[in-house]
Amino acid sequence: MTRIQYAKKGIITLEMEKVANLENVSPEKIASDIANGLTVITKNIKRDIQPLAIGNGLKTKINANIGTSKDKISLDEEISKLEVLIKYGADAVMDLSTGGAIKEIRNSLIKKAPIAVGTVPIYEAVVQAVEQANSISKMTEDQLFKVIEEHAEDGVDFITVHCGVTRKAIERLKVEGRQLNIVSRGGSFLLEWMILNDRENPLYEQFDRLLEIAKKYDLTLSLGDGLRPGCLQDATDRCQIEELLTLSELRDIALSEGVQVIIEGPGHVPLNQVELNIKLQKKICKGAPFYVLGPLVTDIALGYDHIAAAIGGAIAGAAGADFLCYVTPSEHIRLPDIEDVKEGLIASKIAAHAADIAKGIPSAIEKDRQMSLYRKNLDWEGQISLSFNPEKIRFLREQIPPTLSDVCSMCGEFCAIKTVERVLRQK
Repeated sequence: MTRIQYAKKGIITLEMEKVANLENVSPEKIASDIANGLTVITKNIKRDIQPLAIGNGLKTKINANIGTSKDKISLDEEISKLEVLIKYGADAVMDLSTGGAIKEIRNSLIKKAPIAVGTVPIYEAVVQAVEQANSISKMTEDQLFKVIEEHAEDGVDFITVHCGVTRKAIERLKVEGRQLNIVSRGGSFLLEWMILNDRENPLYEQFDRLLEIAKKYDLTLSLGDGLRPGCLQDATDRCQIEELLTLSELRDIALSEGVQVIIEGPGHVPLNQVELNIKLQKKICKGAPFYVLGPLVTDIALGYDHIAAAIGGAIAGAAGADFLCYVTPSEHIRLPDIEDVKEGLIASKIAAHAADIAKGIPSAIEKDRQMSLYRKNLDWEGQISLSFNPEKIRFLREQIPPTLSDVCSMCGEFCAIKTVERVLRQK
């Protein structure tokens, strides 16, 4: 049986107990929310890792994308990125490789990752079609589903599948007049395949086939937003909502069949529409876990898109988003390097933490309370221990003269905290 099927029977598994303990909630809540499609546990039955719970009333989780491109292939560098992401607290990682020995890269990352691993199988299926027949249109439906099953068999915990890019959605796209039609790589692949073959999206048309694979491995389906807005002008338009309505219907079918589902969301969204998008998704998709790509709240933060995404991610998380996909400083520019993935992850971790405070997650609030006590006591070791990047803080502290070892060098002898505490003790 799958997790949903266990939960619907009222059976609390060891996995449910483990995540309940980590989240400081009851196992009964976890089981109930899984049964109702409000929470998922992303863990392939073939893997032995700490199960990751994403969803209702839980801490906001972070996913980080890595992977090769045709123009830059280095397994060693991707492994180094993975190690950095684990060190700095990523909850999950997605391998988006499109260059080199894709299966070998994927299996190496899965083997070394103690956290959940996701993929986008259509990338590999398209690469195969181009290599074999020099055309995306030559990808066969069987080839696509074979790749999906291979990913599941290899131990992938969750996959992005762009099931909502339907013929109806494409017709709406043609008349919508978007600034940027499709920025999703998977969405663009499917659009080309569908138009050139004059066929419906196989991931939509044969959704039952996808569910059979997912049930076999208790694989979580992340229903991708192939029509997500790629710029502020396209945010919350009819194309986006058209796809969301389709994903909500597929979510209901998957739940009835015992398959866990996450819904993916935008994209590029103006600040004043971020909360609206979260509330809309939660309403239409009946509270399904929401995985947002940013969202970026401005289109002109080139080189600093990790900051634009952290702003949007904090608001999205506070409004109810459950899973944030990090964005690196190299977004829209190049394949990120090791420093990029670190900076992107830390920015998203800050956003998720801020969101958890707003959500009322006790463990998040307690960290900030503890930090304030460390600051009051001028306890630098304590402050460093709670920071998102302890190495950076130690480096910065090393630049301060020894005579100012207990304060910062901005205020120095005029430190407000030190002054007030001294004066109050005298009274």
